[in-house]
Amino acid sequence: MDFQLTTEQRQFRDVVHDFVAKEVKPLARHTDEAAAFNWTAVHKMGPLGLLGLEVPEQYGGAAVDAISSAIAIEELGWGCGSTALAIAAHNGLALGPIVRYGSEAQKQQWLPPLATGQGRLGCLALTEPGAGSDLQGGVRTTAVAEGDSWIIDGSKMWMTNASVADVVVVLCRTDRAGGSRSLSHVIVPLDTPGITIGPAEKKMGLKGSPTHAVTFEEVRVPRENLLGEEGRGLQQTLATLDSGRIGIGALAVGLAQAAYEEAIKYAHERRTFGQTIAHHQAVQWMLADAATEIQAARLLVYWAASIKQQGRKFTKEAAMAKLFATEVSERVCRNAIQIHGGYGYSSEFPVERIYRDTRLMTIGEGTSEIQRLVIARHILNLT
Repeated sequence: MDFQLTTEQRQFRDVVHDFVAKEVKPLARHTDEAAAFNWTAVHKMGPLGLLGLEVPEQYGGAAVDAISSAIAIEELGWGCGSTALAIAAHNGLALGPIVRYGSEAQKQQWLPPLATGQGRLGCLALTEPGAGSDLQGGVRTTAVAEGDSWIIDGSKMWMTNASVADVVVVLCRTDRAGGSRSLSHVIVPLDTPGITIGPAEKKMGLKGSPTHAVTFEEVRVPRENLLGEEGRGLQQTLATLDSGRIGIGALAVGLAQAAYEEAIKYAHERRTFGQTIAHHQAVQWMLADAATEIQAARLLVYWAASIKQQGRKFTKEAAMAKLFATEVSERVCRNAIQIHGGYGYSSEFPVERIYRDTRLMTIGEGTSEIQRLVIARHILNLT
């Protein structure tokens, strides 16, 4: 696990791990069963830098490197999938584009409260009823310039953090002619009149990470809330998703690690045929595969993060890391339940929750099928 990590990265990992073990993991079952966002832990994350991982220090952030950021999300995933997803979305999908594309005034206005925990969280609004992977052709939410304002109308779905956030970055159609330069990002405070946040979705897992449908009806925000260049929303979104995929890969590794540890613990406790099941070859092989695949997934995530840190294009590497880590996590969590036998199907044991939580990872921020498409286009030079 320490392969090629610096002293600072290992120390940061240890600090985050201890925090998660104390403040996040013990509440994971309650967070899931009550569908209750863990504000108790989140309010304590600001001083640790977990709410502004890659935000520059002058705006209140921790300014950690990309590998350390992935380590933090992995540790949070080890503790609680719901809490980890909310923090990953806040850092990668909300703060990320403001850091990369925001004006100096926008950074000074939005980053300090979001990065330090003075306010609530941030979120990103992409998906719509008819726009998932096909953002360029499917986005119908519009932002129309009117005087010194943008007027936003439309509907978004699957907005992670909508009910626990202060601000959302909204992907809007600013040019009805269509094409690759027809979309833009607009920063929208969530208390703006005209915004309606629907009830939390009833989901298979990740129940403590609130997800909502949101409607925008003549929502008026200042023209200066345009994030980045007008017409570059699609390109900015794709770059944002590249970073987000490293985060989802890291989160999946954390979930897999947690399930793997539970499976080892149970294998040493459960006795059948006069010995613990740790002595049965079928169980040993599942655990051996898990240990190998988790380590491989972790190193793929670190590899993608290191390329990002170097300032090089990392679209293919992020897709590889996300694809492999999320599919590994699903196998590991499935086998952890298998090792538990009937008990693994009971909510009394953590592996049941962890399996439900990891099921989203091969879907969110680009399905496994989309990741394979991205990888194939790069290795075949079809981009």
